[in-house]
Amino acid sequence: MKRLIAFAAVAILAGGFAAAQVPVQEPSEAPPAASVDPAATAPVDPTSETLGFTSDATRRMTVSVDIDGQGPYPFIVDTGAERTVVSRELAEALSLPSLGDVTLATVANVRRVPSVQIDSMRVGRRTLNDIRAPALEQANMGAMGMLGVDSLRSQRVDFDFERQELTLSHSHIDDDDWPRDTIVITGRTRLGRLILTDATVDGQRVRVIIDTGSQQTVGNMELRRRLQSRGRLGDVGVMELIGVTGDRVLAEYAVTRRLRLGGLHVNDMPIAFADFHLFEHLGLDRRPAILLGMDALRLFGRVSIDFANRRVRLLPIESRIDGLPARFASAPLIRTGRR
Repeated sequence: MKRLIAFAAVAILAGGFAAAQVPVQEPSEAPPAASVDPAATAPVDPTSETLGFTSDATRRMTVSVDIDGQGPYPFIVDTGAERTVVSRELAEALSLPSLGDVTLATVANVRRVPSVQIDSMRVGRRTLNDIRAPALEQANMGAMGMLGVDSLRSQRVDFDFERQELTLSHSHIDDDDWPRDTIVITGRTRLGRLILTDATVDGQRVRVIIDTGSQQTVGNMELRRRLQSRGRLGDVGVMELIGVTGDRVLAEYAVTRRLRLGGLHVNDMPIAFADFHLFEHLGLDRRPAILLGMDALRLFGRVSIDFANRRVRLLPIESRIDGLPARFASAPLIRTGRR
């Protein structure tokens, strides 16, 4: 069996990495920016603000940004990327200065791509200055750009999927508004990314990277090998992964019985298996690990990623009931409970 699906690629920069996911087909136009009434969303605390977001064709989250005082432009929020990426078309339209080529490791190979200088990028009231961003084809990215964690490291980012809202706040602000049955998982950070260790796939302990820039949840080949050696790997299919430069590579995938995140269980979760440079770069190529993509994150009502305090909060939709809402009948089943 063969499916065509988009996935993340990794850009090797002077200071680190940037990851971006691409859609299967080129959109006719960039996703529209979310329309939000500033008066309705203005926060009481000046250090916190709520923004609306829209979804692209692959259900990734898109927020509005201003570049060098111009915009707004829709950028995909990518918590798996250390650096921000901009489309070549937008860079040319804004006459962004060229900074020369950087090395880009895609899903298939390594190549050189151009980069540009962004003096300032504004997201809501927050401004990120002096960005060196790879400039890639918009058709391959599926957006005008990707917003990486270089603008989020001191922040807590809350995604409310039912309200279509993204809230940015400083990590010291309390989270008293979360229900008592919210699952809280503490992890560690490496190269700007938050890695969770309290997780298993079919009983095998795994490291988890929350990756909102990836459409598909992907495990490394070490996870596949260990599941197979223990007789826990089911039927294996084949899918095609597409990198941000248009490169394509075949990967295997299987439906796992249970993914556990803290005290929360996700049953029948599809996972693709492939070795990518990101796993090696994070020191996870020899340890079972997964990139938790939007296919899994969309099963929750709310997700909070606190980079500074290395903490993730997960609230399943209607988390107090055992069953799944009818509109998610075909999705993997989420249950909460003891480990």
